[in-house]
Amino acid sequence: MLKGFKEFILRGNVIDLAVAVVIGAAFTGIVNAIVGQVLNPLIGALFNAKSLEKALPVVIPTTSGGTAPLYFGAVIAAVIQFLLVAVVVYFALVVPINYLKRVAFNRQKEEEAATPADVPPTETELLIQIRDLLAGRPSPEGDHTLPAPSGKHAEA
Repeated sequence: MLKGFKEFILRGNVIDLAVAVVIGAAFTGIVNAIVGQVLNPLIGALFNAKSLEKALPVVIPTTSGGTAPLYFGAVIAAVIQFLLVAVVVYFALVVPINYLKRVAFNRQKEEEAATPADVPPTETELLIQIRDLLAGRPSPEGDHTLPAPSGKHAEA
């Protein structure tokens, strides 16, 4: 029972997933800081608000006679944060992986093109093999003889 659990935990994809979650959490902190501390105040300044979270307020009446503010700037901040994450993931992960796949694919195609397929023997090579089989001796061009089924050459 413990052996199976140990194999499960030490399996490569589980460890990769754990690393991805930890890196993702750290990355989320960075993106939140950039959006919350840099972009929100900059864009909020355009709308005369301290941050984007409080920008574009729309006040609506409540049933009790009061009012409730709706902050559409918070939605804009969430969209900006999503776009930042998408841009970083695309340029930091997708583009390099696609490039590496393309390079590996091109390299594989070059290797396949460089490696000749099984080329049948030429007519001259076939005639040399036939001559050598009939003569029972190797040719000066190379040993083209086939061994006899018993492993010995037939004697003429």
